[in-house]
Amino acid sequence: MVQIVIGTQKGGFVLDPARARIEGPFFKGWKVTTATSSGGRVFVATASDVYGAAVHEGPSLSELRQIEHGPAYAKDSKHKLNQVWRLVARGETLWAGVDEAGIFRRDEGGPFEPVAALNDHSSRSRWQPGFGGLCAHALLFDEERIWCGISAVGLFRSDDGGRTFAPRNDGVPAMLEDEVEKGIGRCPHALVQDPGNPELIWRQDHAGMFRTRDGGDSWERIESGLPSRFGFPLALHAKTRTLFAFPLESDEHRMPPGGRFAVYRSRDEGSSWEPAGKPLEGFHAGVLRGAIACDDEGRVYVGSTAGTLHVGENLGESWRAVAGTLPRILSVSVIAS
Repeated sequence: MVQIVIGTQKGGFVLDPARARIEGPFFKGWKVTTATSSGGRVFVATASDVYGAAVHEGPSLSELRQIEHGPAYAKDSKHKLNQVWRLVARGETLWAGVDEAGIFRRDEGGPFEPVAALNDHSSRSRWQPGFGGLCAHALLFDEERIWCGISAVGLFRSDDGGRTFAPRNDGVPAMLEDEVEKGIGRCPHALVQDPGNPELIWRQDHAGMFRTRDGGDSWERIESGLPSRFGFPLALHAKTRTLFAFPLESDEHRMPPGGRFAVYRSRDEGSSWEPAGKPLEGFHAGVLRGAIACDDEGRVYVGSTAGTLHVGENLGESWRAVAGTLPRILSVSVIAS
């Protein structure tokens, strides 16, 4: 069974696509920042301004228990773990991308361990946070290769399973150009990867929309048809290779252009874009980087900063709003339970 987990500023909610009904909240009053599932297990990350961040695990959303040894920097570290931005399960390993930026991994149900090659990277002292913090929010994988997107630092890639990392941002303009570390100073907002061709990666960046066909060694702009270069979320429907984005007017305003709540779609690997279905007029809320997802049936789920959830059928051909208004939506995740 597939469920849609909606993480908000004040708890988690669940949408059953078949019944189109939202249930919840669970973890009431806590930020629910991301969720994933693998091998019959569900994983959910929460955060509190008072109690900090935690990761929970269980056979279902109704049977979650906090993992005792969750991601955490050492007590004498200069870094503070504020939030888990991304959870990715690969076999018996659970990966977490966090704020302040870093990666942690948990092998075979053990404690989370830091990935020192990234967390203590030689450029670390030059890293600068974006408006949303210094966050490692995107993780991609292909055998021994790992990609990590950090705002507002850039994309890093490891070719040896996490033992070393190097920036991979050539072709993306620097937002905060560093005088010493020329490879950083970029701000990826979202990353998605073609599951059949891991060299093909798309990137919604602060500076625009980009594509790489060589795993990040070089990047090209792909903005034809988009009303704006700026935006946060990016999603891929894996079966059809259809991309979905939500442009915003500008860095300064961060609102839908012209008050039109419009998801944009690309059917040709990002070479051209078009509105997906009919835009919703007079809607001035945005969509955050983790608040868009696709299921295998061709539905697209989009959560807004106004707390509304929108479902696009047939790869966004027609849209409907799910009844009810939630707190500010932080993430939308499709999980099997």
